Amino acid sequence: MIDKSFEEKWKELEVKIATDFGGGLDVQGILFLIGVQELGKGPQDFSKDQKIDVIHVAICRVLEPFGFYTLSHSDQDGWPHYESLKPLPNLKPGEQLKLMKQAILDYFGKIY
Repeated sequence: MIDKSFEEKWKELEVKIATDFGGGLDVQGILFLIGVQELGKGPQDFSKDQKIDVIHVAICRVLEPFGFYTLSHSDQDGWPHYESLKPLPNLKPGEQLKLMKQAILDYFGKIY
């Protein structure tokens, strides 16, 4: 069962992001925004492979406080690299989505 408070917080975050960046962003779009933020280089054009890498950076960053990843270094181009500390749990798709949403809420709770 999904916690009503959790869903309310998620909806509030979606409204805030829609206000700041435009509407219609799903979890993957929000992760892309987080990845761009973590790169710290501002808006730029990314290749398809780079977009996947940006989302990977975001996933590692938002799951870092849960103990799954730690930042190991940034390369010469400024891209952060993470080390896996423990395997991700074997979750059903709905549970995976909830974990990502909670991690995103926690991330934005620190900057909003």
